[in-house]
Amino acid sequence: MTHTMIARILGGLLLTLAADISASSGTASGALTQAMAQGERVFRNQCQGCHSLEPGVHIAGPSLHGVVGRNAGAVADFEYSAPLQQAQLVWTPESLDRFLTAPDDFLPGTRMVFWGLDEDSRHQLIDYLEQVGER
Repeated sequence: MTHTMIARILGGLLLTLAADISASSGTASGALTQAMAQGERVFRNQCQGCHSLEPGVHIAGPSLHGVVGRNAGAVADFEYSAPLQQAQLVWTPESLDRFLTAPDDFLPGTRMVFWGLDEDSRHQLIDYLEQVGER
């Protein structure tokens, strides 16, 4: 086998490897984009009527910007219900998941008029809130 043949074979292998890496990277990026779109759709359909994603902009409920990792009832310029004011919890993905399953069961007496989300919708929404809260 000549050096030219080896170079062609190696060049072809490198091109195939680069294409595979590019395709898998695009797939991961595409999946992330699709997950964000699903979470955004859940937010728009279920949350946007009462909550904003803009810092400091409250509607019937507090802004959800940066909610993941925030103490419950901690936004200074929003008047929370007593159960949320007294709750000693941090909004982690796990606590949000439990809350969004059935808010009144998780924190009885909360003013949030919401009956809960199915598991897929909860996870999509929580992932979305984590992403948009970092911006």
